[in-house]
Amino acid sequence: MNSPFDVTRPEDRWQPSATQLRTEESARILPPLVAETRRRVHEWRSSGYQGASTTTLALLEYWFEGNHYEPETDDTFQFYFAQRESFETIAWLYETAKYREKYDMVRLAGDSLVSPNHFEEDWTRYVIKMATGTGKTKVLGLVLVWSYFHNLYETDSPLSRNFLLIAPNIIVLNRLLKDFAGLKYFFDDPFLPPNGHYGHNWTDDFQPTLHVQDEVRPISDRGNIFLTNIHRVYIDEDRQPTVEEQFLGLKVKPDADKGKGFDLRQVLDSDKLSDIVVLNDEAHHIHDKKLAWYKAIESLYDQFRQRGVPGLRMQVDVTATPKHDDGTIFIQTVADYPLVEAIKHGVVKTPVLPSPESRRRVRERDSADFVERYRDHLQLGYIEWEKQFDEIGHDKVPILFIMTMTTREADQAKEFLEMNYSKMRGRVLSIHTNKDGSISESKSTKNQAVLEGLRTAADQIDRADSPFRAVTSVMMLREGWDVRNVTTIVGLRPYSSKSKILPELAIGRGLRKMYLIGVPESLVVVGTEHFINFIEELQHQGVEFRHADLGARGTRAQAPLLIEIDREKSPEQLHELDIPLPILEPRIVRDYSRLSELDVSAASHQIAQLHDYVGDVREIIFNNFHGEFNHLTELPDFVPNWRNVLSFITQGILKSNRLFSGFDLLYPEVEAFARRQLFAKIVDPENEQVLKNLANPGVKKIIYDVFNSAISGLIIKDKETTEIAGYTTLLDTRPIAKAFEQFITSKKSVFGKTIGDNEMEKSFAALCEHDFDDVKAYAKNTIGQGGVNFHVEYQNEKGGISRFYPDFLVKLQGGKTIYVVETKGRMDANDKRKIIRLVKWCDDVNALQQAYRYEPLFVSWDDWVLHASKARSFRDMIDVYARATRDLAGAGAGAG
Repeated sequence: MNSPFDVTRPEDRWQPSATQLRTEESARILPPLVAETRRRVHEWRSSGYQGASTTTLALLEYWFEGNHYEPETDDTFQFYFAQRESFETIAWLYETAKYREKYDMVRLAGDSLVSPNHFEEDWTRYVIKMATGTGKTKVLGLVLVWSYFHNLYETDSPLSRNFLLIAPNIIVLNRLLKDFAGLKYFFDDPFLPPNGHYGHNWTDDFQPTLHVQDEVRPISDRGNIFLTNIHRVYIDEDRQPTVEEQFLGLKVKPDADKGKGFDLRQVLDSDKLSDIVVLNDEAHHIHDKKLAWYKAIESLYDQFRQRGVPGLRMQVDVTATPKHDDGTIFIQTVADYPLVEAIKHGVVKTPVLPSPESRRRVRERDSADFVERYRDHLQLGYIEWEKQFDEIGHDKVPILFIMTMTTREADQAKEFLEMNYSKMRGRVLSIHTNKDGSISESKSTKNQAVLEGLRTAADQIDRADSPFRAVTSVMMLREGWDVRNVTTIVGLRPYSSKSKILPELAIGRGLRKMYLIGVPESLVVVGTEHFINFIEELQHQGVEFRHADLGARGTRAQAPLLIEIDREKSPEQLHELDIPLPILEPRIVRDYSRLSELDVSAASHQIAQLHDYVGDVREIIFNNFHGEFNHLTELPDFVPNWRNVLSFITQGILKSNRLFSGFDLLYPEVEAFARRQLFAKIVDPENEQVLKNLANPGVKKIIYDVFNSAISGLIIKDKETTEIAGYTTLLDTRPIAKAFEQFITSKKSVFGKTIGDNEMEKSFAALCEHDFDDVKAYAKNTIGQGGVNFHVEYQNEKGGISRFYPDFLVKLQGGKTIYVVETKGRMDANDKRKIIRLVKWCDDVNALQQAYRYEPLFVSWDDWVLHASKARSFRDMIDVYARATRDLAGAGAGAG
């Protein structure tokens, strides 16, 4: 389990040890249905999703086939495997296996431990368990889009285009509203396939109307999304929720579903809706049929039944903790991505607890005064937070979170921080307002303003301009406060396993990452002995904590390595060390308008052999455009339409050429080629034997090669001219986080630290820093979120457009000559193309301006081994490598 994106076999997933099962009831660790659903879904995926509808196949193919490229960039997006598996599980259960009732789920369990009595509801309900910070809301988005298009495109679909999306409180509602407003969530992320995929106009056809809380707009026959928090569904007419309840979440009560509340019932009674899908975010509240949240949904189900319409088609709940008060997991849980796997994959922070030595140094004093009693814990929490702040405070604002028993203690903790530490003065957020620590239940303008202020603070606390560096509260760590910057938690509450609060919830708000996958991050957890013991109960679920000697001054913070502008250098020094970087208009461009001119009728290509396949088992293998296995379909059970096979190939061609539209233009050409040219005779793709041949990897490669070559030659061109579009400098660089590694402390760079991707780069940086007196300034071209990200576009070996990121920028004494340096261990065809393009880029820049001179320098590993140790200055490097660089570029250009 090295990557959160890798498809993982059921037998390779985390399983509790025999010791864990002996010390903990299995019902508290393993959802009873998950082992079987994982196995069955894995088989279904391996079969090429046999029995799935065309709509389901189209969406599975689009969502999970490779990466999704952002227009005009090399940036990609890919769903986590946990998100994929969660959706696949719902699709398999509902559509293919048709396990929609409690009796079906009992059959799925296959043993007497699960009975119909365990299922409270009479409608279809699936629960998805995913650790905090692993993308549960995206799963709801996948389910929503699937249901919408299934209802739209499939005859007699049992799904719906109407959705009730329920949040537990205003914080979660605001988060959902940010995503769903204008439906931008679905268009910005790769939820909607491009028009033409499988012959449908997906983006044009997705037109649901969004209704937010009480603002119900006219009901649309194209679909509706009702977005509300649970208060609007069942809150008493005569009782408004307090500000605290709206902000943190209501304690659901058995009798709370009376009154008008959200007027969805009135909408349903209007006969304008005949079916709906209910989606619950942070749905661990729905654990008892006596509770109001459950009753509200049951009421909707009953209303539909009384009207004699299809009604509540399906309910999908997502939560990190689908657990009853006794800790047992909801029986309806069908997919599970536990915290132990999320930590190992680096999707969330790794919790760090005090070592035994650290714990012995922190003692709870015998005092009635809160601060005196917990002074050691408060100081330890601050020291660990300060380490994080000193490491990354110029990029992110680490948050210290302190949990107390009472609001009065929260006030005292706030006062202690602000009085004793200058970095905290005026920067501690407390969420209560009155002198006694309570929040008034009145509906006065003043208290509504308080609510709005708290809401704004919660929404913006991660921002670089947020004034807050610490939060003190009794209940703030409830669901929905999706802050990413909590790096230290101090628990001053006597939690125990008997409490109804789970250890996952106690640290859950601090698990979300600040940086991207691949950058290790830690969540330091300190607190009372009871609190630490409580958190360690997660070890029963496989969570492996890192223990550290916390509190020691001078030790390195548990934080990523941050490469950023060196704040210790004066503005004058930074100016001298800065390197200007011209931004050129691209020379290598795509002319999409020419796709309509595509003609492969005269293309030279290998003739595909039309084989006869015999035998009982005939498999269609679907490979990606780059040849990697995608999925397999056995013909006896499911024969895909030939349009699906050709659509799959067409989409692969579009992706490999970074084309984000044009399916309608390309598909007819692919079909014509397959019918008339591919096999050197006219064939019928609907014939089963032809279909089998079309899916053969070798045959598909012929199609890809012909079209990739033709498209590249047609739409990609060198304009031969360019202009300077502007300038950037190293001082414009935002900090970039990297996994911790050895670095060079840099006096000759605007950055305080310099790292290298390999030993050759590290050695080159060390020479520039320590040995080459003629180097005035240098910088590693860091790549990623933040970083320098200096690049030059070039046409790669396959004919497409890629980005080339040279390794270093070096400014010589005198300040007017800048070398763009690429170091390379092993050369391939693309490397030669990069050097050719870099030489041309430098020539273009020099012809367009005279303020600086830019020169290319390519250093191969072989030459480095021969000459680097003899170099006494950078000019020695120039003498050896400069002419070779241009000779290589000239030879490569001539060969091309």
